[in-house]
Amino acid sequence: MPVVTVEGRRLTLSNLDKVIYPDGTTKGEVIHHYAAHGAVLLPHLRDRPLSLLRYPDGPDGQRFFTKNVPPGTPDWVMTTDVPRSGGGTMRQIVVQDLPALVWVANMVTELHTPQWRAPAPGTADRLVLDLDPGAPATIVDCCRVALWLRDRLVADGLTAYPKTSGSKGLHLLCALRPVPSERASAYAKDLAARAAAELPELAVALMAKRLRPGKVFIDHSQNAARKTTAAPYTLRARPAATVSAPVTWDEVAACANPADLDIRLGDLPARLAAHGDLMRPLTTRRAARALPGA
Repeated sequence: MPVVTVEGRRLTLSNLDKVIYPDGTTKGEVIHHYAAHGAVLLPHLRDRPLSLLRYPDGPDGQRFFTKNVPPGTPDWVMTTDVPRSGGGTMRQIVVQDLPALVWVANMVTELHTPQWRAPAPGTADRLVLDLDPGAPATIVDCCRVALWLRDRLVADGLTAYPKTSGSKGLHLLCALRPVPSERASAYAKDLAARAAAELPELAVALMAKRLRPGKVFIDHSQNAARKTTAAPYTLRARPAATVSAPVTWDEVAACANPADLDIRLGDLPARLAAHGDLMRPLTTRRAARALPGA
């Protein structure tokens, strides 16, 4: 197995020629994605405990979600205690640097983070709205809902940054001045309900599956302290090597076909060259705004 040195850390990588995605994308190419784009990805992971959706044999193989520190984690990878919903704590990894990111990438995993940072679990510094289309609705319909939500967020003093989920829908994120997760959850739930009331043919705010066909479900629940969301730039365990990629509001407004926002591994270098990290403001305190009423 090849051994590489990343910023002074020796890492053993495995099965680099293994095909992970049906298009022929290999594990080596997956690891290269994270290594090459660490500069834009790491600020979105820093200080946030990671939950990992692992798919070592590709999206059609076994997939398993883990929050606990994986066996064999190097002692130089940061870990932190995270409260369990039923009481007590568990220990999760926190990716703070490029060696840790490459080590995690070698496990072939989606990267999911909460809306808070260690060591302040339950104190949100981000708001997230996950727009999930119920067939035959598509990401095109998500874009229409996203534009409505953007304007309401602006009216409330918040700036939303959109990204593809890397699956079927869109995520909208806002930088917040620290606020209890319960407050962020309540605000997001109210906003989703208002959208569903004003866009009854297009949006739904309730999770019941019978209500979702042909509409966009506005999932506000990921603001709960125990929930996580796919991180910007993570690859997804989907049939194609799709990326949860930041997009511009012009792209959202212009979206007329699902293919318009189908962003894949090979698309990312050109997008970063053209736009840089469109979500960089989320990583700076200057962009944080107070939640209405806070």
